[in-house]
This record gives sequence, C-alpha cells and structure tokens, in this order.
Amino acid sequence: MKETIVIDTNVILPALQSNRGKSFELISKIGNGIFDFAISVPLILEYEAILKNHLDRNIFTDSDIEDFINYLCQVGIKTKIFYLWRPFLKDPFDDHILEVTIHSDADTIVTFNKKDFYEAENLGIKILTPKEFWEKLEEN
Repeated sequence: MKETIVIDTNVILPALQSNRGKSFELISKIGNGIFDFAISVPLILEYEAILKNHLDRNIFTDSDIEDFINYLCQVGIKTKIFYLWRPFLKDPFDDHILEVTIHSDADTIVTFNKKDFYEAENLGIKILTPKEFWEKLEEN
C-alpha cells in the first residue's frame, strides 16, 4: 500500500530553487505512483503565494508557477476540510497542513520544520524531512 504524504511549503520552494537535494527529488516523483500526495485549497493557495513571492521571477513566470500548481492539483488527492483542528500546533500557520493530513488519512508530513509539528506525532502522524522520507521508502 502506498504511503500518503502532505508536503510543507518549505519543501516545495527549495525544490524549485535548486535541482539538487531531496526536496527536488521528492517533487520530481509527485504523480509517479511511488507515493500519494494530499492537497487542500488552503495548501494550494499557500504554495502559489509563496512561490510567486519567493522564486526568481527572471526564471519563473506566473505561467510557469501556475502550470506547476495546476499539475499538483491534477495529481494530488483533493481533500475537503470539514472540521478545523485549530489551534493545535505551536505555529498556527501550520494548522492547515495538519488538517489536510488528518482529513486525507495521510501518514506523513514532509517538512524541514519538524519542531513545528511535534504535537502531530501524538496523533500518529510521522514528521520527516525529505531525506528521512526517502530513506524510509528505500527501507521498504
């Protein structure tokens, strides 16, 4: 059975800034059947806003970013949020990531800010960096 993950914005942004590293490897495998990827409207809106504000606009046009976002919307598991788990995490701006994780029955949040999600581990959710996620996949 494939694992379902939610990817934090702090993994998506560096993946598009450099084609090196586990972040890039992770987003390169989205939609390839290795894992499932859950999204929600708030998460997609956050991805779009962060990418448009922080990517090098000499390299990425609005159209490039929108094409990427559209691809994520095509291959991601669309998750509706009916019940809010707020406030739950130390950083309230991360609560929407926890919500999509819970409502999609995702197993893992992939993030570089593990400390911001430690409370989610009490709910049985794994909090892994992109490198840790790949190491776990390679073990299985």
